[in-house]
Amino acid sequence: MIDATAVIHPSSIVEEGAVIGAGVQINPFCVVGSNVRIGAGTVLKSHVVVHGHTSIGTNNTLWPFASVGDVNQDRKYSGEPTRVEIGDRNHIRESVTIHRGTVQANGITRIGNDNLLMVNAHIAHDCIIGSNCILSNNATLAGHVNVDDFAIIGGMTAVHQFCIIGSYVMVGGCSGVTQDVPPYIIAQGNHARPFGINVVGLQRHGFSKEALSAIRTAYKMLYRSGKTLDKVKIEIASIANSHPEVQLFYDFFARSTRGIIR
Repeated sequence: MIDATAVIHPSSIVEEGAVIGAGVQINPFCVVGSNVRIGAGTVLKSHVVVHGHTSIGTNNTLWPFASVGDVNQDRKYSGEPTRVEIGDRNHIRESVTIHRGTVQANGITRIGNDNLLMVNAHIAHDCIIGSNCILSNNATLAGHVNVDDFAIIGGMTAVHQFCIIGSYVMVGGCSGVTQDVPPYIIAQGNHARPFGINVVGLQRHGFSKEALSAIRTAYKMLYRSGKTLDKVKIEIASIANSHPEVQLFYDFFARSTRGIIR
């Protein structure tokens, strides 16, 4: 079904069965598959390919040569009807690739709202990206990576499969991330190591001086106290009682499976 207000260039191919919302613009030489849903106001600039069971929300912009929802690079994949789901107001720049999920996970690659995926970024199968994230040029996520809200991943950075990047993290360019990165941290290097709290980013997002102080205290407990992680968890939970921002650390530890960067 194609909404009457959608504008589709005659050189583009929209297969029967696709659902195209109000005000969608599909510019020259795009291909949209039969199981694709595109929400109102979304723009495909040109030469964009959207395949598979893919849902794209409202007011997104996909730039030339982006590829969304195509077959993933997992050799176990056997053509199952796995999915890609993309939220609203995302900017997906030139040559970005976003691959469908696998049945070995939960069958979906999901991207939230208001993200900027820069040129040639790659999001592999079963990745879960939050909202308000930035993946810089050539950032590469292996399968099953989670990137939490407001995280920034620098250019030419590669993230190992199953890693978690916490909220408000800043990963510097040309890094190799092989373990989980707790929230609020600056990480850099190959293999990535912690370099303190992302103070400038937190200030830009309106964190108070009291919140920053509590986050610094939690960071020092984690990386400078010499205590085991089990002991640090208890102390961080105590701080979180009066400073809810610190709760992100505690919640993160419960999710971490690869161990945290050291």
